[in-house]
Amino acid sequence: MHSDIPITATGRTAVADDMTVTPVALSDGPREECGVIGVARPDGEGVAQLAFFGLFALQHRGQEAAGIAVSDGHRARVHKAAGLVTNVFTPEALAPLNGYHGIGHTRYSTTGINSDRNIQPFLVETMHGPLALAHNGNLVNAGALRDELLGRGFALSATSDSEVMTLMLAAAGGSSWEERIERTIPAWKGAYSLVILGADRVIAVRDPWGFRPLSVGRLPTGGHAVASETCALATLGCVDIDEVQPGEIVTLCDGEMVRRQVLAPATDAARCTFEFVYFSRPDSSWAGRNVHDVRQRLGTELAHTCPVDADVVIPVPDSSIPAAIGFANASGLPFNDGLIKNRYIGRTFIEPTQDIRERGVALKFNALGGNLAGKRVVMIDDSLVRGTTAGPLVGLIREAGATEVHVRITCPPITHACHFGVDMGHDGDLMAARLDTEAICEEIGADSLGFLPLDAMMRAVGNADGSNSGYCNACFTGTYPVPVAPPGTKSAFEGVLG
Repeated sequence: MHSDIPITATGRTAVADDMTVTPVALSDGPREECGVIGVARPDGEGVAQLAFFGLFALQHRGQEAAGIAVSDGHRARVHKAAGLVTNVFTPEALAPLNGYHGIGHTRYSTTGINSDRNIQPFLVETMHGPLALAHNGNLVNAGALRDELLGRGFALSATSDSEVMTLMLAAAGGSSWEERIERTIPAWKGAYSLVILGADRVIAVRDPWGFRPLSVGRLPTGGHAVASETCALATLGCVDIDEVQPGEIVTLCDGEMVRRQVLAPATDAARCTFEFVYFSRPDSSWAGRNVHDVRQRLGTELAHTCPVDADVVIPVPDSSIPAAIGFANASGLPFNDGLIKNRYIGRTFIEPTQDIRERGVALKFNALGGNLAGKRVVMIDDSLVRGTTAGPLVGLIREAGATEVHVRITCPPITHACHFGVDMGHDGDLMAARLDTEAICEEIGADSLGFLPLDAMMRAVGNADGSNSGYCNACFTGTYPVPVAPPGTKSAFEGVLG
């Protein structure tokens, strides 16, 4: 979808007709969140291209859809569609996206089903000029806010909390976008790391709890960029990289960066621990800690708390590789590859035939029999969510000749749903919410199963006392940092279907 919005026009939302797309899930892990990027350059050179490469670096955070919106001071344009970043943005699609400021988004749906009308950025016309918004996170009070907009006569054409945020800002009073944002964000409860596009600026906003990462850096050739992860900023060559603080608004305009603390950071910060366990790319840093280093320490802690007599340690690639290295080093066991991942399969939109479906994880993994035959194997994985992948992987390793398969998980059992932007499913979908460790071990066919205790995980993250301080661990404990409504589905707002 490609849309232009002149700055002087008012009143129309740039969205596509609804077209539901159903990708084939190939993993049991928590579904990706979203990635956001913002770029501002005073010379306007290659803004859309920079946004593209930033999104490419964030592809792991969402593989359903992607979009980029730009403004040249006179006209705002957006191009967005379902698919991977490289499929959505051909040279022909990027060519019209000229401007001094741009934002981008790569998506996995959390609130709002996977359909074209929910693809971001959202771009609307307002009496103040164009407004585009891209969002990583999830508002726990989105339903009430949406009902309020409907009650005020707003016509909503999408079904995500991100559209609600866009329209609330469009309707807010104030002499600048910064003032309108400051007046509006106290009503938002939950997780939001945002990039917002006005006619002449990019604005980054982060919730006061700091659920989701967001960092800003200076481009080497002038201007600035902001992104969900530091790996994207490094890809663009950024220097002086710093975290956008919880409750902070950062404005990128005319080659300058202006920072304002508009909401006091929450007394108890709530960074998502799963960013370290699974989501973030290993070359990213967050809260002053490198993700790869934390994952290696997760493996070290796992070796100390869940030791096992075995012959070889193998990871479930890719996110478990650092943890498997840490486990092997701490236990004195050799590390080796045992599972080879097809890194190009992504989220396929092609329905597999029945015989391929029955092979399950063979779509995504093959076993290296030469490294497994006759061995007692420790398989390291980052998490166990619905339990649909662990069993087939254990079976694959046994078929390759392993005499024993011991499964070790680098986080505690996931027993509660996430309400802050991670699609883990609902409590009833979670294997550990229904079964204890012994029953799970039997269900997946392992010889033993060990989860990393919560305090050990937090020591690896950097809390020497093993406390939860500064982090959200609600999916493990059921203690949510923000009160949440009874669980619904991500399609809860689907009143109008195409």
